[in-house]
Amino acid sequence: MIRLEEARARVLALVTPMPQEIIPLVEAQGRVLAMPVLAAWPQPAQDLSAMDGYAVLSDDLANTPTDLVLMGESAAGHGFDGALRPGHAIRVSTGAEVPAGADQIVIQENTKREADILTVMDEPRPGAHIRRTGQDFITDEVLGQPGLRLRGESLALLAAGGTDALPVARRPRIGVMASGDELVALGEWPGPGQIVNSVTPGLMGLIKSWGGQAVDLGIARDAPQSVADKLEKAKTQALDLVITIGGASVGDHDHLRQVFQDRGGSLSFEKIAVKPGKPTWFGQLGEQLFLGLPGNPVSALVVARLLLKPAIERMLGQDTALVLAKAKTTQALPANGPREMFLRAEHVEGDQIRPFGKQDSSVVSALAKSTCLIRRDINAPPVETGGEIEILRLD
Repeated sequence: MIRLEEARARVLALVTPMPQEIIPLVEAQGRVLAMPVLAAWPQPAQDLSAMDGYAVLSDDLANTPTDLVLMGESAAGHGFDGALRPGHAIRVSTGAEVPAGADQIVIQENTKREADILTVMDEPRPGAHIRRTGQDFITDEVLGQPGLRLRGESLALLAAGGTDALPVARRPRIGVMASGDELVALGEWPGPGQIVNSVTPGLMGLIKSWGGQAVDLGIARDAPQSVADKLEKAKTQALDLVITIGGASVGDHDHLRQVFQDRGGSLSFEKIAVKPGKPTWFGQLGEQLFLGLPGNPVSALVVARLLLKPAIERMLGQDTALVLAKAKTTQALPANGPREMFLRAEHVEGDQIRPFGKQDSSVVSALAKSTCLIRRDINAPPVETGGEIEILRLD
């Protein structure tokens, strides 16, 4: 049995980055950049007005109020053809190019207009209300680094910089295989002693949210041949990683790990010092990597966050660190034992965290309500009410 830190290191040592592919920017929401993206031009490409008002020469405002003669207009997308002359003003709209010669924008509220005569009640403020060329970014500035998960805001930035297609990491194809005679597929009515296979849809949702492409391999029954058939099916699916659920404990009907080894699979580890999640294993069969999760729903979903998530992050070229935050517990916590523990909990106010009373690994309802997991290190001492704790946020 190895510690979580060592298990993560062994998984990440075997996982390899995905090749890149080029896709249209408009289809890149949620994808991960594979290469730097540079700006093709500055933003803005020229000085622009930040307000509706008038472009003036600040020297003309030495003694205000002062009267200026209007000589034209600069509208957004339709600039003024010429240069501003002393004693004159040019009407400008928000986003319009600042006319040549002008060094200040006077907002409309600080003026009065009579025909072509503009009275200005503003003091000289060179540069006022002008968005300078390159104020947002300059030509060849890096707008997106490898590992960036793209969202609407970042797509808007990259589009503004002149990009219409993006180099992204290919989504890893991850197979999910459940096992057990007690399982029925989603949509089927369970009979006596049966339960719905709820872990597969949960894992597939997590895989998708983390940037992977989930492939449902179905349910292997508690018979060596059924397990062998599913492993053979996995070979034909061009999968980058296979996730198995259950079937790897020490019970008489748990055949998965044994069949895996009989077919030439090698194990990197077969137990981890984590609660919930002890019967977790990792190995390789041919060119495919396998991560075996416990059969209990909570154990499987918690370990998925601890081991599957960083594996996908490594495949996509992202940071794989386990990010923990400090918080305070609303309830006293007893001393921990010989396994690293992750308790289901929720935020109640500010940094106050309340652990749920039911921590059994079969109670999915508490996990579904959780906003975080409280991490308790191996042999950690008791924590009093209000004491400091470490949490892993569930995003």
